[in-house]
Amino acid sequence: MKLNKKALKLTATVAGAVALGTVATTVSANADSIYTVKSGDTLSGISCQLGHDYAFVDTLASNNNIANKNLIYVGQKLVIKDDGEITSATASQVASLPSASASSTSQAQTDSASAASQASSTASDQASADSLAAAQSAAAQSAAAASQAALQSQQAASQSAAAASQAAAQSAAAASQAALQSQQAASQSAAATSTAYTTMAATSTTTSTSSTSSYTSSLSSSEEAAKEWITQKESGGSYTAKNGNYYGKYQLSISYLNGDLSAANQEKVADQYVASRYGSWTAAQAFWESHGWY
Repeated sequence: MKLNKKALKLTATVAGAVALGTVATTVSANADSIYTVKSGDTLSGISCQLGHDYAFVDTLASNNNIANKNLIYVGQKLVIKDDGEITSATASQVASLPSASASSTSQAQTDSASAASQASSTASDQASADSLAAAQSAAAQSAAAASQAALQSQQAASQSAAAASQAAAQSAAAASQAALQSQQAASQSAAATSTAYTTMAATSTTTSTSSTSSYTSSLSSSEEAAKEWITQKESGGSYTAKNGNYYGKYQLSISYLNGDLSAANQEKVADQYVASRYGSWTAAQAFWESHGWY
């Protein structure tokens, strides 16, 4: 087919498609249509626009009797069949078939771009929702963990306080029991001591009943007066007065009395003690007056 148009030698490569500024979009033709070659077109670019891949270029060239697939002409008419085949258009086909212009391709590209944009927006919204859900889930888990930790800390503090209170109560009870036992022991000791003194005094009284008359003090009146003065200071004249380890009318050490608490023995031991220590009762009285004891 010979056309009186200016020939344009173009490459049928991917670069040609990029030069056209087109993308591979699928256009489904409802019927055969006519495509008019424009300046800058390539077979590969047309094939790509109309829903074919670059491998269809050879078929396109063959069907349109194009000897050099890198050489087409501006204004050349190509038939785009509904099954995707592309052939050279006859005069009657040009007159009767609708034009497969760049506007339909542009609309398809626009629709595709819109669909791609909507899909991108949907994906972005879904990603945002997923991110928000993940953040909310993480926040909820963090709050639950913090609440659990606070509860465990509170329980530990309560258990510690209860243990401390119980220990304090046990300690107080033990101290009270120890104090009671100590008091009971002291009372028992005092009672035992008192019983011992009473028993000794009763025994000695019985013994001294017969022995009192056997001891006679040969003291002068002044010595008797000094002796009586000391007994009033020490015991008030009582043979059973006791003060710790000291016993009787003269408050002598029990060891001095040698276990005999009778009145006769108290009189005898007192005379012996004063005679050996002071020489006389008057001297013992003088010592007592200066020291408060004899």
